[in-house]
Amino acid sequence: MYRSVTLEVLDEGLLEHLHGHPGAIEPLLGSIQIEFDGDRVLLDGRDVTLAIRENRVSLNVSFISSLKPVRDAMVGIQREMGKNRGVVMDGRDIATVVFPDAELKIFLVAAVSERAKRRYAELVQKKGGTSGIPSVEELEREILQRDRKDAERAHAPLKKHEDAVEVDTSSLTIEEQVALVYDFALEKTAG
Repeated sequence: MYRSVTLEVLDEGLLEHLHGHPGAIEPLLGSIQIEFDGDRVLLDGRDVTLAIRENRVSLNVSFISSLKPVRDAMVGIQREMGKNRGVVMDGRDIATVVFPDAELKIFLVAAVSERAKRRYAELVQKKGGTSGIPSVEELEREILQRDRKDAERAHAPLKKHEDAVEVDTSSLTIEEQVALVYDFALEKTAG
């Protein structure tokens, strides 16, 4: 959701203006529509599933998500989506701000080097090659910078909830990660 807002800000050329006037984002927030259709993300009816993973979005999502009007709008939408429970959400403040009373909170971590390799592979796959893609080393620096910015932001900083189960995925495949989280969910629902 934050990536969708960031994409819209970039496409509308509003980024520089928002640095001095964060409240200027409110009209945009009142007009955009973010929807989920299976594994697709729709922004105002167009499929932005791939576009929100572009590096230009990754480089700016921390700033956009730090803006209080953005956080307030997205938290409201997320809470509405989860009001009947039984929903799986991910995000940097889902367990601490959006749903602090969630039945199961998972805090996924991985070595920065592994995260950068995964991000690089994702970008290569989506672009169909390495042209125009940052190096793994550049991605590591970007990831560290984003983590730092998100942990230090004034509104809803990135932090582990005291009840969250921390899972280090550095050496786990996607299938192993899913199986582990699934087992945690089964344990919670069985009790």
